[in-house]
Amino acid sequence: MKKVFLSAAIMLSTIAVFAQEPETEITSKNSWLKAGLSAGVPVGDLSDSHSFVAGLELKGQLMSTPHLGIGLTTGYNHFFEKDGFESFGTIPAGAFIRVYPKAKGFFAGTDVGYSFLTNANGADGGFYVKPQIGYHNYSWNVFGFYNGIFRGENTGGSIQHVGIGATYNIRFN
Repeated sequence: MKKVFLSAAIMLSTIAVFAQEPETEITSKNSWLKAGLSAGVPVGDLSDSHSFVAGLELKGQLMSTPHLGIGLTTGYNHFFEKDGFESFGTIPAGAFIRVYPKAKGFFAGTDVGYSFLTNANGADGGFYVKPQIGYHNYSWNVFGFYNGIFRGENTGGSIQHVGIGATYNIRFN
């Protein structure tokens, strides 16, 4: 009986190995750059000291399947100060995932990574997450988002904002 189970396990393992899909080859048809702009407002304690956030985005995307995009992301967000405070910026460096149920229409996804602070008088950055939901077509993505940078209370606490954005797909072909 042990030999039957062992033989069945080996056979199923062998079939599973050969049934794997081949790796996705990166080509000009399934990868492109996304460049865009965003605008938002700070939320939480940050809204007491800053009034507006403007950002730039740059993403490199690979469509690993027709409905799933993955890639790397960076950019810059500038937090405009209210009277008596100083403006500062963030530079995110992360990865992202997008789910596109159809070739045109609704999409959802998130960016995750580390966000560096600029002009923040020695303050540290922190882990960030940026969930998004929006509309896409062949050339454009228009979306709403939440961006949270999570830092310890001893380093100034979290930095959060909500907003809207748009990116344009720059294709290589």
